[in-house]
Amino acid sequence: MTIRVRYFASLREKMGRIEDTLVAEDIATVSDVWRVVSTGQPLPEQLLCAVNMEYAKAMDPVKDGDEVAFFPPVTGGLE
Repeated sequence: MTIRVRYFASLREKMGRIEDTLVAEDIATVSDVWRVVSTGQPLPEQLLCAVNMEYAKAMDPVKDGDEVAFFPPVTGGLE
């Protein structure tokens, strides 16, 4: 299974890279993807996730060829 993983905003700086390509058979969920790219760290509750450009939850499934994106919560807006 090959998954493209992208990082956005301050998470990109924290991870030290823009994206990864994972090739692994033991990935079934968004949480599994995070576990692999973060060297075993649990998925932070406040982290936003997307699979193929649609918001996703930690236990949502991923499949071969998917793109998983992680980004910090967005704040701000109009006053």
